[in-house]
Amino acid sequence: MKLIPGTRGGRLAALALPMLTVVAMAVPGDMSEAKSKKKSSASVVQAISAKDKEEGAKAHPELLAEFGGAMTGAQANYVIGVGKAISVHTGLSNARDDFTVTLLNSSVNNAFAIPGGYVYVTRQLTALMNNEAELAAVLGHEDGHVAARHGKKRQKAATQNQIIGVLGAVLSGVLLGDSGLGQLGQKIFSQGSQLLTLRYSRSQETEADNLGITYLRRAGYDPRAMGTVLQSLANQNALEARLMGSSNRVPEWASTHPDPASRVRDALAQAGGNSGGALRREEFLNGVNGLLYGDDPKQGVVEGGTFTHPELRMKFQAPAGFYLVNGTRAVSIGGQAGKGQFTTAEYGGDLDAYIRAQFTALGQSNQIQLAPQQIERTTVNGIPAAYGFARVNGQSGATDVIVYAYEFAKDKAFHFVTMSQATGSNPFAPMFQSMTRITAEQAAAVRPRKLAVVTVKSGDTLQSLAARMAYSDAAMDRFLVLNGLSGTSTLSAGQKVKIITY
Repeated sequence: MKLIPGTRGGRLAALALPMLTVVAMAVPGDMSEAKSKKKSSASVVQAISAKDKEEGAKAHPELLAEFGGAMTGAQANYVIGVGKAISVHTGLSNARDDFTVTLLNSSVNNAFAIPGGYVYVTRQLTALMNNEAELAAVLGHEDGHVAARHGKKRQKAATQNQIIGVLGAVLSGVLLGDSGLGQLGQKIFSQGSQLLTLRYSRSQETEADNLGITYLRRAGYDPRAMGTVLQSLANQNALEARLMGSSNRVPEWASTHPDPASRVRDALAQAGGNSGGALRREEFLNGVNGLLYGDDPKQGVVEGGTFTHPELRMKFQAPAGFYLVNGTRAVSIGGQAGKGQFTTAEYGGDLDAYIRAQFTALGQSNQIQLAPQQIERTTVNGIPAAYGFARVNGQSGATDVIVYAYEFAKDKAFHFVTMSQATGSNPFAPMFQSMTRITAEQAAAVRPRKLAVVTVKSGDTLQSLAARMAYSDAAMDRFLVLNGLSGTSTLSAGQKVKIITY
């Protein structure tokens, strides 16, 4: 979470977690094979229009702000090159310069695109891939959604549901976790100004997969990469579910793109058993070596159930049974017993007014009047604090909403917004009391992680390489998923693999 006071349009800051969509892929290739295939939406692709370019240009800066900004340097340049190359194969444009490809500084597994030639992929999702063909496959899948105008169909449905944000009109895909607490919760935990609640249909997913495979063929890549990257995503989803508890599954690409595990077989069948084409594994590993991995300390770091922000000099602990996900503008807190977020807003030195403003903004975004029944003053670990409470009757019954704020300086405050079913006890109480300042020494101890490509030496094993991962939990599972391996995989001297180090 960055120190970004306030929110756009009076809405709460976004709760992180990935999203995938696309824009185009390219490289000169043989079109005869595509002509022999069943005609798809690609045959009626509409070129990038002046209106698309205008809307995309307006949305681009806001999307960068929402997702950690654009990365620069060698790794970003590599991803940009692959993205531009694949994009020209969609029929949206034959000019590479018509596409703006961005590697986002985000620790969630996401990729997306908007009309106008803007394509985005997060560094976290990029690190999960194992060759250039898989990177092209993810972008190609999202290009397929754009080329088939699935986003326009989603936008129309969203308009009917009256759930469109400022950027919703141009986004072609989104991601949202269902809080299970009714419409209020659904809207509180929006990803900024994105389209909410809608998933791509199974037929749209199949069409985007097939279009992505077509683009891979045109670009000279092995089309089976679509199936292998979907398998890696499925494995990553399963790992996160295990680490956080199966009932606390974090939303990711699959939240709007139906479970990749169910599509792997179809994608591999569509690609064919002996498809050929390039993987470009060596080039990919060289291109992403050294990429920042996981949370950026400048945005705070989640370790297990603890969030630490070295620049803001603070930390807090999630309640037992809850998980934390760090986002660009907020930290989300999830669990069966409720949901919450931690963020900041403009502060004028009055905690009571600050808390009332958060309730008012929350009510306005949900078209209801919302105010705290009362505000109580307190002190938490030496930090001046205050909290307000309101009860809302929603579709799932009575919901307790709490805003708990802390004054860190005369012009700087932070707050939790939490929701839980009205059961008489507050599951977030321990978290509210855990907020504390950290020392300069503690802040300096927070280190970033990075992806490192290493060469397997004689005598190396899965176990020895996994032991080099910069994690104290599930090191082997993380290593296997990161490299697309299984517990029965064998290694050979000279082979290159990825590990995560400090």
